[in-house]
Amino acid sequence: MRLGIRSKTNKLKTLTTFLGILVITSCGTVKETKRISQVVNASCGICHFDMTGDECDLALEIDGKYYYTVGSGIDEHGDSHAPDGFCNAIRKAEIVGEVKHGVFYIESFKLLLQN
Repeated sequence: MRLGIRSKTNKLKTLTTFLGILVITSCGTVKETKRISQVVNASCGICHFDMTGDECDLALEIDGKYYYTVGSGIDEHGDSHAPDGFCNAIRKAEIVGEVKHGVFYIESFKLLLQN
C-alpha cells in the first residue's frame, strides 16, 4: 500500500517539475514585440547605418540598434537623394510603433525640423 503512495508522489513531483520548466521557457519567448514612442535617428539603412539590403530603405536607430521599417517608405518624406534626404543625412523623427521580429512597424512618423 505504501508503495502506491510513493509512486503517486513521484509522478506528481515529476509533473510539477515539467510544468514549471514549461512555464519558465514559455515566458522567455512570449515578449516578441516592444512598443516604442520616442525621438530617434532616421536615415537610409544602407547609406548611413551599414545595414544589408538590396536597395535604399528607411531605417531607424532605436537605443543603439537599427531596424528597417514597415508602414513608411524612404521617399514618402521627400527625395531621399536631396541634400537633406535620408541617403545624405541622418534626421531626427518622432515615432510611435513597435518592434516585431527585428522590424519596426510604424504607427506614427513625424520628421522633425533640422537645426
